[in-house]
Amino acid sequence: MSTTVLGIETSCDETGVAIVRDGELLADVTATSMDEYARYGGIIPEIASRAHLEQMVPTINAALAKAGVTLSDISAVAVTAGPGLIGSLTVGVSAAKALAYGLNVPLYAVNHIIGHIAVDQLHDGAFPDKFIGLIVSGGHSNILFVNNIATDVTELGGTLDDAAGEAFDKVGRLLGLPYPGGPHIDRLSQQGDKNAIRFPRGLEGGKNKERHKYDFSFSGLKTAVARYIEGVESRGEEVNVPDVAAGFTEAIVDTLTKKALNACAIHGCDTLVVGGGFSANSRLRALAKERGEAAGVDVRIPPLRYCTDNGAMVAMLGYNLIENGVSPSALDITVDPNMPLDQTHM
Repeated sequence: MSTTVLGIETSCDETGVAIVRDGELLADVTATSMDEYARYGGIIPEIASRAHLEQMVPTINAALAKAGVTLSDISAVAVTAGPGLIGSLTVGVSAAKALAYGLNVPLYAVNHIIGHIAVDQLHDGAFPDKFIGLIVSGGHSNILFVNNIATDVTELGGTLDDAAGEAFDKVGRLLGLPYPGGPHIDRLSQQGDKNAIRFPRGLEGGKNKERHKYDFSFSGLKTAVARYIEGVESRGEEVNVPDVAAGFTEAIVDTLTKKALNACAIHGCDTLVVGGGFSANSRLRALAKERGEAAGVDVRIPPLRYCTDNGAMVAMLGYNLIENGVSPSALDITVDPNMPLDQTHM
């Protein structure tokens, strides 16, 4: 008997709904309210929550139509329960509870950050027995040791301040770029010289190198970029934006890839899976593959369409939970905006 999972993702500003049957994607539909935030320079939680309310039913219907299935074909409902914005999470979980109750099918409330890793199975196939996961998203930069994507995930380290995506947005503002800054910095960095300006790498020297071998710190890097820009402008010179973008990008991706591959070596893993919105960055994808090949590590990064928040990653993690015999979540669960990264589900 086939297993058909409907996944709902509403952790931030994307309303994502996907349908996975027996590990294969039938449909993945996303509605976003990102364009509404450009004038604010960031996400407005109340606007995001209201957008989810408006988009939920149309997005579910669109996914069902695209997959060629009806609600009666759904075997289980998976939904993001955390981490994320509490209002956005509540909309998605409320919808998922209603569907699960109405259809009399099990509910799986999952950790969407781990879903960023799980979604790679849709492109690269089954995972090895153990591997290292590198999460790089707007609010997370973390290294995970994965023995089983459904039941055994250990957080080795993470950011002590700004995540990579946050640092890109902040530096984007310093450079006068539109929100979100990541795609614009990525584009400009390809026109610049990554060796023209060497910005600092956080936690790379002295006792920090060993004490924080799996941790990241990008707040000081952001400050270094700000001071560099101030220095250039104080001399009456024009800032070379592509060079700043390239040097800043290199500092981020150098640290991310170096520490992730170091984790592979220490834990005896020959596979690194990279996931999250920032995994769309062209330099990160190139350097991770280059360094992975040199180290004998298979670097797996999902296609761009799976990098940002989407329903497919939620449905896929839900499918993994079912395949591993994990008990469903209770219908009275609440959301957890700070859900730990070693907790795959509720």
